[in-house]
Amino acid sequence: MTPLKTFFSRIFGSSPPQTKTGSQLTGGESAMSRAYNSAPNDRIIVGASQSTGLERSHNEDAQLVIKGDSAGAEPLPEFGLFMVADGMGGHRSGEVASNVSIRSVARKLMEETILHMLDFDNPNEMLPLQELLHAALDEANTAVVEQVPGGGTTMTAVLLLGSQMTIGHVGDSRAYSINNGQIEILTRDHSLVERLKELGQLTAEEAESHPQRNVLYRAIGQGANLEIDVFTTTAPKGGHLLICSDGLWGVVPDPQIKHVVNDAPHPQIACEQLVQAANLAGGPDNISVVIVRFPSD
Repeated sequence: MTPLKTFFSRIFGSSPPQTKTGSQLTGGESAMSRAYNSAPNDRIIVGASQSTGLERSHNEDAQLVIKGDSAGAEPLPEFGLFMVADGMGGHRSGEVASNVSIRSVARKLMEETILHMLDFDNPNEMLPLQELLHAALDEANTAVVEQVPGGGTTMTAVLLLGSQMTIGHVGDSRAYSINNGQIEILTRDHSLVERLKELGQLTAEEAESHPQRNVLYRAIGQGANLEIDVFTTTAPKGGHLLICSDGLWGVVPDPQIKHVVNDAPHPQIACEQLVQAANLAGGPDNISVVIVRFPSD
């Protein structure tokens, strides 16, 4: 059997790394920065951070990071699964819904992709990734409907295989591409104000202060026949993928997000700085952020 060396890291909303409000990251070349800068530049590098924020009593966000690669005579392509979910619903239903959906999607995709690729008898019989991701989010929707009545959640999931990112999305958490000095929103917000903007009935400035800016017309757990956005795009060489809840993008402007990500020596530092920035801006909501840095070649 071909020797494989696979590394996994998992980050769940139930035990997020917390950022202390008001603490400042020091400048200069710290020992941690030197360690981060010495990381291999031919592999993806991942960071993740989360905070309850300053105004919420509990955390309804969940996030998950799984990444790995292998070496040997028949190495697997570099792979990863990165997810953020922002729960909603009273009596702690939101935090249950987000965790149920995260775990449901992860279980489905790991069984049907990574574990499938480890099957030496049938390594090439995997279903198309878009079909798998759509099915995974659909199963998560069913799980939330059945297990968390009255609860719901957003979901932005990115499945990386080699240089291709397959993205599944419902709600108003976001995936961004940051590359070549530009920041681009890859997903579409399924919110009332975004729909009104698309129809030309609301300006961007009006949307920022609209009383129904947090109302979603599409979310996991809202019922059967959920419409799910699924698409595939190429990972940005030398750039970054950022996934976050609206606790970040709703209070930290995109230009500032881009600046922090590009200037940080490591994605983990960037994540912590962005969570800190959201809290310094008032921290009105739970904050989740995952950043993946891609090699140049």
